[in-house]
Amino acid sequence: PLQPRLYSLASSLAAAPGEAHITLAPVRYTLHGEARSGVASAQLVDRATTDATVPVYVQRNPHFRLPADNVPIVMIGAGTGVAPYRAFLQEREVRRAKGASWLFFGERNFRTDFLYQSEWQAFLKDGVLSRMDVAFSRDRAGRVLVQDRMREQAADLFGWLEGGAHVYVCGDAAHLAPDVN
Repeated sequence: PLQPRLYSLASSLAAAPGEAHITLAPVRYTLHGEARSGVASAQLVDRATTDATVPVYVQRNPHFRLPADNVPIVMIGAGTGVAPYRAFLQEREVRRAKGASWLFFGERNFRTDFLYQSEWQAFLKDGVLSRMDVAFSRDRAGRVLVQDRMREQAADLFGWLEGGAHVYVCGDAAHLAPDVN
């Protein structure tokens, strides 16, 4: 039997009552000359309609939660790993939280892969998101990754850490997490 596919929620219940938003990108690749696709992601993207209702279950993670409203947060994510940060900022907006927030976001291409771009910009404009640094690895000859942006902002980032910021990392556990570390 297939293992369950776990997705982080991309919405706050306080901001979207009765809904659970997810962020996904279908996994597609070729193996031995045959086109393949991810089981859950491709199923949802290729076959479900926008307003579809699909059966889900919620698995709590008591260790991955927001700190007190006045505590700064640093959110580091690549690709669909940015999903829970959308929920975090929605929650902080509803609660009128005063803690600063900083998003480091990475993807391949600015034009096609900047997930939630207009929402991040609105959060910045409204002061819900304090800072944002982005990295698009395929838009120029020299690849720029999230960890490169972090190095560029090392002094400020260190200041946030010294100030008690909580740090979150979401994305590819095999590559992103060690590189960010």
